[in-house]
Amino acid sequence: MVQNVEVNSFDLRYENYRLRNAGAEQALLCSISDYGLRDPLEGVDTAGRRILLNGFKRYRCAKKLGIGIVPYSSLGTDEVMGIVNFLRISNSKCLTILEQARLIDDLHKVHKMSVLEIARGLERSKSWVSMRLGVIGKMSDCVRQKVFKGKFPVYSYMYTLSQFIRMNCAKAEEIEEFVNLTAGKNLSIRDIEKLAYGYFRGPQDFKAQLKEGNILWAIERMKDINQDMGDCNENEKSMLRDLEIVQKYMRKIIHKSTDPRFKSNSFFVQANLLAGGILSKVSPFQRTLRQFYDRSGQA
Repeated sequence: MVQNVEVNSFDLRYENYRLRNAGAEQALLCSISDYGLRDPLEGVDTAGRRILLNGFKRYRCAKKLGIGIVPYSSLGTDEVMGIVNFLRISNSKCLTILEQARLIDDLHKVHKMSVLEIARGLERSKSWVSMRLGVIGKMSDCVRQKVFKGKFPVYSYMYTLSQFIRMNCAKAEEIEEFVNLTAGKNLSIRDIEKLAYGYFRGPQDFKAQLKEGNILWAIERMKDINQDMGDCNENEKSMLRDLEIVQKYMRKIIHKSTDPRFKSNSFFVQANLLAGGILSKVSPFQRTLRQFYDRSGQA
């Protein structure tokens, strides 16, 4: 049931568990200014405290606009069960994997729930829970703060830096250093990707320039490398384009594969056949790519 409550009555302990997006928040501010606050904020009503779980952008917009009373819907009177209930409906609420992971990590570490208990409460598999605990567990406090405050793009962390983590190309302190060097610089996802490849796989002088803060030089350097195909023959140019396409679609598949909107049996039947065909070629593809990588690295 929706009720009207004072905007100052909320406990904001979970505010930093949600990702910031300045553009989306500005658009919401304009919408609320024109049409009012339509969707209720959500939380749990514990003894003497109203803990907010969902609607932090709406809360901040209301404060900026001087709105004192806001619509509110309670998810229960128990904090743990409120988090569990919120996570169960998070598909429709569009929680990202990192936001899910942050709340699940809280259930596991703060509220001492086991992986099995969390999985049962969310009606998910243990692997689903463990994967999210693993994702958040690999983030240092510094990196987590930068990502959740919107200083470093979540996409760049999940789909650019994570590949260096999985391949053991980068240590935790190197990931943290790279994030600190590039966070808050208004860099595009594409520019961060270029810088990451140069930083983790490029020469030491490239890393040194980046550490000195010469980001524009580093970006231009990577552009020069990417565009320097003058000495390549047509077969070589074709191979480079193919590698770029493979890289692009690998990232897209990783990003899309967990989409909760995939529901129809027809889709899953066809997807299973295609995925099976791809998996049958993964080992020879990986072996061939490794040999090609070693060969090209000698240059």
